[in-house]
Amino acid sequence: MAENARDIADVLRKRIRSGELAPGVRLPGEPALVKSYGVAKETARRALMLLVSEGLAVRRKGSGTYVREFQPIRRVANRRLAQEGWGTGRSIWSSDVGERPMQVTDLRVYEAPAPSDVARALDLAEGTPVIVRDRLFTVEGEPVQAAVSYLPAELVRQSAIAQEDTGPGGTYARLAELGAKPVRFIEELRSRMPSQEESERLRLADGTPVVEIYRTALTDQDRPVEVNRMLLDAGAYVMEYHITG
Repeated sequence: MAENARDIADVLRKRIRSGELAPGVRLPGEPALVKSYGVAKETARRALMLLVSEGLAVRRKGSGTYVREFQPIRRVANRRLAQEGWGTGRSIWSSDVGERPMQVTDLRVYEAPAPSDVARALDLAEGTPVIVRDRLFTVEGEPVQAAVSYLPAELVRQSAIAQEDTGPGGTYARLAELGAKPVRFIEELRSRMPSQEESERLRLADGTPVVEIYRTALTDQDRPVEVNRMLLDAGAYVMEYHITG
């Protein structure tokens, strides 16, 4: 018999992954779990919340907890950043979502002084103007990622990068046209719990962590030309890397 929340979550997780509990199916509620496993109501609640935080289930207020229907996005960093994609006019997002409906919302493009960490990453004096591109990505109507890009204003101010629509191939294609083509990228990842504001923007369930990625794009002269801070719903993504030794 299950003794704690993790035991119960393990049983339900196996049933979900085996297909016994299909996407969209309502999971046993807290009273049912209390009766089946002989645990306290709080233990049953924690078991369900573990599945929510893992991205396997969603809570619907006044209705219950259901197996999540949204299929995780497979983010293959090597493939999405390859010039064969954006260099031919495709969005780097197309490598992640394929034909799944994707939208950019809450887009803001403006010029501002570079924050200290961004200035260091871009090798600029603190307060140097940068173009900021702040946006939210939704897939199949669900917010999955918030991203803020910073680029040297002196370099990109007169280009489409400073406009809402950057054109075919996006920011990296425009940088290439400016003689600052990115050829190397550095990504730093960490997992953490979101702030209240971040949770609200990504519409995260309580207890759901985020993956924070800082990416710096560099030219063949090792000049940093973009810093992109991305915040991903951890339950919506699978991170994949291809590494050769």
